[in-house]
Amino acid sequence: MSLDFIKEMYIPIVLVICLCVGFIAKRWLPTDNKWIPTVVTILGAILGCVSLGGVSLQGIAAGAVTGLASTGLHQLFAQLIYPDNWEPEVIRERDERDEEEE
Repeated sequence: MSLDFIKEMYIPIVLVICLCVGFIAKRWLPTDNKWIPTVVTILGAILGCVSLGGVSLQGIAAGAVTGLASTGLHQLFAQLIYPDNWEPEVIRERDERDEEEE
């Protein structure tokens, strides 16, 4: 069974929009992080239908896959930049505690 059809489902503009919305939700909105993948999946499904010009199963599936891919892309970059504990606020707090102990 070939999985080549998955790479045809990514819509670059939907990926960028979902990545930006997910980043904004994580940084500046008072939301629980567990809801962000759900939000970008639904947003991706809606934008997928818009980008393909009508509501269809292909548009919904392509948008949803692209929305989930934006979550994975964010996590990939986050783990590359901050491999141990990638939250900048947590890193600052940890550094401040280390300075106080010295």
